[in-house]
Amino acid sequence: MNAPQRPDSFEAAPSALPNPLPRPENELPDLERAWKPPRGIAFLTETNNNFVGLWYVGTALFFFIAAGIMALLMRAQLAQPENALLGHETYNQLFTMHGTVMMFLFAVPAVEAASVYLLPNIQAARDLPFPRLSAYAFWAYFFGGLFFLSSLFQGVAPNTGWFMYPPLTSTEFSPGVNADYWLLGIGFIEISAIAGAIEIIVGVMKTRAVGMSLNKLPVYSWAMLVFAVMIVIGFPAIILGTILLELERAFDWPFFIAARGGDSLLWQHLFWFFGHPEVYIIFLPAAGMVSMIVPTVAQTPLVGYRLVVLALIATGFLSFGLWVHHMFTTGLPKMSLGFFSAASAAVAIPSGIQVFAWIATIASGRMKLTTPALFIIGFLFIFTLGGLTGVMVAVAPFDWVAHDTYFVVAHLHYVLIGGMVFPLFSALYYWVPVASKRQLSEKWGRWVFGLMFAGMNIAFFPMHIAGLIGMPRRVYTYQPGLGLDPYNLVSTIGAFMFAAGVALFLIDMLRNFRPGGENAGNVWRAPTLEWLPNGNYNTRSVPWIASRDPLWDQPKLPQEVEEGRWYMPGTVTGRREALVTSPIEARPQYILIVPGPGWAHVLAAAFTAAFFALLTVKANYLALACGIAGIGCVMWWLWQLDPGPIVPPADIGGGVTLPVYATGPSSHSWWAMAVLMVVCGMIYTCLVFSYLFLWLVNPTAWPPAGVSLAPGWAGLAGIGLYALSSLLMWLAYRRLGGPDHRPLIVPVLVAAALVPALAAGALGLWAELSVGLDPKGSAYGAAVTTMLAMQILFVGIVVLMAGFTLARWWAGKIDRVRRSIFDNVTLFWHYTTGQGIVALTVIHGFPRLAGGL
Repeated sequence: MNAPQRPDSFEAAPSALPNPLPRPENELPDLERAWKPPRGIAFLTETNNNFVGLWYVGTALFFFIAAGIMALLMRAQLAQPENALLGHETYNQLFTMHGTVMMFLFAVPAVEAASVYLLPNIQAARDLPFPRLSAYAFWAYFFGGLFFLSSLFQGVAPNTGWFMYPPLTSTEFSPGVNADYWLLGIGFIEISAIAGAIEIIVGVMKTRAVGMSLNKLPVYSWAMLVFAVMIVIGFPAIILGTILLELERAFDWPFFIAARGGDSLLWQHLFWFFGHPEVYIIFLPAAGMVSMIVPTVAQTPLVGYRLVVLALIATGFLSFGLWVHHMFTTGLPKMSLGFFSAASAAVAIPSGIQVFAWIATIASGRMKLTTPALFIIGFLFIFTLGGLTGVMVAVAPFDWVAHDTYFVVAHLHYVLIGGMVFPLFSALYYWVPVASKRQLSEKWGRWVFGLMFAGMNIAFFPMHIAGLIGMPRRVYTYQPGLGLDPYNLVSTIGAFMFAAGVALFLIDMLRNFRPGGENAGNVWRAPTLEWLPNGNYNTRSVPWIASRDPLWDQPKLPQEVEEGRWYMPGTVTGRREALVTSPIEARPQYILIVPGPGWAHVLAAAFTAAFFALLTVKANYLALACGIAGIGCVMWWLWQLDPGPIVPPADIGGGVTLPVYATGPSSHSWWAMAVLMVVCGMIYTCLVFSYLFLWLVNPTAWPPAGVSLAPGWAGLAGIGLYALSSLLMWLAYRRLGGPDHRPLIVPVLVAAALVPALAAGALGLWAELSVGLDPKGSAYGAAVTTMLAMQILFVGIVVLMAGFTLARWWAGKIDRVRRSIFDNVTLFWHYTTGQGIVALTVIHGFPRLAGGL
């Protein structure tokens, strides 16, 4: 029997598929021991995706139920006119919390949670590359979500709508802490979402089954990749928006106060640049799930695979051209209305491609009406209706009529419930057998689907009519005799029917969901790798695949994988390991030692949550202490990642020998740092956009009277200092890779010059605008001070990273081979210097340019 081929002989063609290895002996016990979870309270420190993913999904469902209960209370209030069940303040809090919890605490976390569990299984990986980051994202979400939800029981929940429009949310009109709960609570949860997105991007690109090249990548993986990239690009806008609004509330910096040069439309631009792509951020993972389930229920390969993948990418791209879709009534120029109206209609094309591909797949196979299939049919019907009304509101004249009416409420729920909730429930019924000893009941599932489908349409279809005859959004009551009474009563009945279906599903979960041990097996005869026999370590051995439907095309694969006859049938270091592959062709590159359980990431998440919570209630000194403790826990967490003495290259099977450490662009950590730099760059880009937007609003008062600029040489000096800093760091980087075995003697000496160079470059901004600058007096002062403060923050982070790097060198944990931390710090260092140069250029150049105009 021939062994698997070596990596340099891998080919994409099925004919290149080698024979598996002989069955290994005495390797399984060591593998099980390495992946065995801790017991007792230490179980909470587990980082294995099979456990963290289930915690994550369960928490998301908890918030879904909480938001659903709020919706039922609101529908009960609106069931009849002039109802006194809820007061207007309570209704406003419920309305705001329902939208916020559904969008921020259920929709995005739910699809991220599902990917934490599913991606390693679908890609036949032992785990995601940063399991502690996934666990940190979960605990941050868990602690932050409970803190945010607690505001409702304290009577201080946000009450200005989940969109938080200024000036209603400014201190003048919202003097309490209600808005602060939203700004700080949600801002913190967004950190969790970005952490998860970094994990997903690197996981999809770097931890796949051997041979799973991009043209054989499951559609779900493609969808999650586009999803994560959209989070990296879109979420920084709302992070920056929450920072600016909280600065205005806390320090009276007038970003959104028109009397002092601000503009409330700036918030709408930042919010909806995130907010409308978020609809597709939610939809694309659901679409990826549908593209996995449809071929199984039809028992035929997906029709138009390449077109579906291109449609996912096109949807992600076009969605960022739609944010003004929500601002058609704000008085924008007609050219802008025409452009964004066209973009809003164009995004229907890639969505339509996917819908027709699913219908064609169903038509070309023999579909069995299982519960997952029923939810897919319900999704196709409801989402298509939501898409049609979406095209309607994309037409500006119609939007002027329907804007802020219940027509838009109906459209929103048809898109979100049809486009995300129904696919998610289909996925739950479909994939529960992967995690549970028993599958969910088919008989109960049909009742669940029937109640949810009927309830959904009964609840929300009448809202189209109510909106068109004049019912406005965001009202807690209405007068009788307006023709709205029957539509609201029917909607309330439908909402309770939908809730009954969800309740029946929860009962079914309690009856049948039994995680742990052996699972129910491939009950659907599915073609993808998550249905391989698995344990805590996922697949026993990492297979080489030759097609997009490996379990159909390689029918012996489950047995071969279970017998350990493919790559990495055991553990070469005695620890948890994963196979890292190349991003394009999925060729093995190196063995990753996967971090195991530990308290550092849990405590880091807890202290970070406490920092934001204490800031909300103005306990600033305690918040500072928790912030420092959180940073300390992160340092502790990172210190533990050192692999120790370098393990020699190991045989993963068939004579294929791989290193157990990597650095540079082949390293998974290098990829993560690159993605993090994109996140930081998007935050600063949004800040520069805010600066330029406010300049356009106030062209004659930018800078305002009384603020003078330093001579041009001051800005050039700052730019020069930043450039010098990067040059010195580059020389240190080159020195570390040179033949001299004293690798960091020069970097240590260089660091003494780097810190003051960076500090001087940051302080150059003060020299540039030190005369008359008042962040409270004008939006100009607030914008410039914020750019300066953010740059100094990044300089502080770089100094902290430099100190951490030097400490590891002093402890003997960095040398010419173990240098990934130094390489990653170098990357971030160059980014920080580049950001400083951009800040100096914008602040120094554009006011003078404006004056010249």
